[in-house]
Amino acid sequence: MNSSYKYTVAGCSAILLWSLIVGLIRNVTEQLGPIGGAAMIYSVGSLFLIFTIGLPKLKLFSPRYLLIGGGLFVCYEMCLSLALGMANSRNQAVEMSIINYLWPSLTVLFAVLASKKPVSKVIYPAILLSFFGVAWTLSGDQGLSISQLMNNAASNPISYSLAFTGAFLWAIYCNITKKLANGKNAITWFFIATALSLWCKYAISDEGSIVMTSEAAIDLLLAGIVMGSGYALWNIGIIGGNMVLLATFSYFTPIFSTFFSAWILDIQLTIQFWQGVIMVTIASLICWWFTREKS
Repeated sequence: MNSSYKYTVAGCSAILLWSLIVGLIRNVTEQLGPIGGAAMIYSVGSLFLIFTIGLPKLKLFSPRYLLIGGGLFVCYEMCLSLALGMANSRNQAVEMSIINYLWPSLTVLFAVLASKKPVSKVIYPAILLSFFGVAWTLSGDQGLSISQLMNNAASNPISYSLAFTGAFLWAIYCNITKKLANGKNAITWFFIATALSLWCKYAISDEGSIVMTSEAAIDLLLAGIVMGSGYALWNIGIIGGNMVLLATFSYFTPIFSTFFSAWILDIQLTIQFWQGVIMVTIASLICWWFTREKS
């Protein structure tokens, strides 16, 4: 097995692990609370990253990268975890994850707006397709329904707002971090900052005390390790893996994530929901394909 193959396998493994995150976060937050459960997950994930990747000295990173990149990362992770944890039901939590997967198309949109390079006009209908796909998943099984969309949003405006905000934040993060990072990665510090921010949020909230059971402890450990392992393996994958293959594989994450979430949470999803997921996936692939850097 050559080294390139090993790196590629590591990257693909990271994508599959990330596909488990939605179901695992929801599972833990149901037992430990939306805020406290998320804080515990990122605490475990931080410890795992410290032991696997290490804790690099802060002076190695530029202040702009730590403040801007770190701030965007923390805000995004808080938006996603709280949107999942505060969803009214398990089905709604999966809806939040699909809204989150607007970020690939938004990343391309922001990159195009910031660049003066000519791009294929195909990406614009593709971006519209990603939003249509989300609307299709949120409309139940009655086709596209504006009234149903409004009712869903009104039923839990906080979670829906957090999910949409998170998609935009991650798209911005993806566009600016590469320039700010200078080839360095402060993911361990970002995880620690996310955990601390969630603990601060928990301290000022009226959420009840965390009651740790043996089942919750196992689920928590699994969620933290899976999340941390995903980032650790991705770091390995991008070092020497086949980036074209990894990029292509990564854009199928909405499908993988929805499948694993339904399995972990033991829920049934409608045909229309799956149709919307496929639309979001296809839209992301089109956006990437027509804006990728050709070798």
